Amino acid sequence: MSIRVLFICHGNICRSTMAQSVFADMVKKLHRENEFEIDSAATSTEEIGNTPHYGTVNKLRQVGIPLVPHRARQMTRGDYEYYDYLIGMDTYNIRNMQRIAGGDPDGKIYSLLSFAGSDRSIADPWYTDNFDETYRDVVEGLNAFLKYLDK
Repeated sequence: MSIRVLFICHGNICRSTMAQSVFADMVKKLHRENEFEIDSAATSTEEIGNTPHYGTVNKLRQVGIPLVPHRARQMTRGDYEYYDYLIGMDTYNIRNMQRIAGGDPDGKIYSLLSFAGSDRSIADPWYTDNFDETYRDVVEGLNAFLKYLDK
């Protein structure tokens, strides 16, 4: 049985797609890709159907990480039931995830950097245009998430 992970941000074109691609690459390099089912989603409807942001695509290309083919979609209540971990990028996302899910009765909703012991948000490159900072934040959170899973 695989661990089902859903990464979530506002539009599903920058941070969550970056996290999805980076995590898929990490677990593949560890020869653990069969242990996971990984996807991403949005809390909003603004970007539905769109491909990842060119800044995310360019950053992943720069660091040699394959982009997971993806089109933005909105998180559903069914996603809450299906996934083991629903990981948001900031407190705004977390609030909206809880609204969509009707709360978090099973304790499945997390902030990515909470695994690193931080209450910081993943920097939103839609506003900062700093995909390097976002990438560093995502890697920090994902490394901590893998350590959390291995406990």
